[in-house]
Amino acid sequence: MFKSTTITPKGKTVARINGTVVTDRDLLREMMIIFPYARQHGGKFPQSMEADIRRGALDMIEFEELVYQEAKHRNLKVGPARLELAIKTFREQFSSSEEFHSYLKAECDGSMLKLREKVRRSLMIDDLLLVEITRKASVSDAQVQTYYQKNTAKFYSPESVSIQTISLVIPDHSNAQQEASVRKRAEDALQQARKAKSYEDFGMLAEKLSEDDWRVMMGDHQSVTRDKMPPEVAKVAFSLKPGEVSDLIRAENSWCILRLKSREQPHQATFEQVKGSLKKELEANQVDTLRRALHQQLRKKATVEEL
Repeated sequence: MFKSTTITPKGKTVARINGTVVTDRDLLREMMIIFPYARQHGGKFPQSMEADIRRGALDMIEFEELVYQEAKHRNLKVGPARLELAIKTFREQFSSSEEFHSYLKAECDGSMLKLREKVRRSLMIDDLLLVEITRKASVSDAQVQTYYQKNTAKFYSPESVSIQTISLVIPDHSNAQQEASVRKRAEDALQQARKAKSYEDFGMLAEKLSEDDWRVMMGDHQSVTRDKMPPEVAKVAFSLKPGEVSDLIRAENSWCILRLKSREQPHQATFEQVKGSLKKELEANQVDTLRRALHQQLRKKATVEEL
């Protein structure tokens, strides 16, 4: 169980953005968006992560407030019909009227007027981001193809194997008797593994007998290249036939048993095969770059105080 920090908001001011106050309640709300697990556990955050979550939440609040202020400065407007539709859509996400009014009370002091302003604010932020980021981040098919042609090595896949494993760990600083005990258990596991007729049979054994982290995945490592395995394991893995189970392998601090699921020959993915995912990746990178640039641009002319 991780060590945790519980945050109890009191309405204290934690930052001012061009005079707009940010409270610890605003901060906690954003932190829970970043780390939803805390909402289910009374506002508890892992101590090791709390500072980074807090920093990320403050940055997000700051960015959205600066974007909203810039939208107001540009006099962006939200039409009545669009606003009403957005409010209607927002209400429909709640499973009942009671759930909606509970939200309204907690987040808007029970005021529909405050909710309208929240929704209007969100739409204005969306509109400015559409102009400054989304449209500018669009990547043409020609740009995608140019990137592919300049980076073909990125889309080359070396030979790989898909394997399942059962591993019996040899404790550090173990004596000869302890090592022999582990070896005996590994030999017993091997006899059972050789009787496994399928992926499921071997996987159930892995869940029961294996002592590494892969046991919760039925021992399934998915696709692994030669360079990602200890040499003694790779030598065996790439010599097996699909469905075949290895002998015992001494690898680092364990005795290991492999089952080969399949082997994938080295291949170069074609442009058509990667076009869709590559376009999304390049546009996502553009969004990140433009978002950072916009934040820096808006912050240069802003007064931001963190208390």
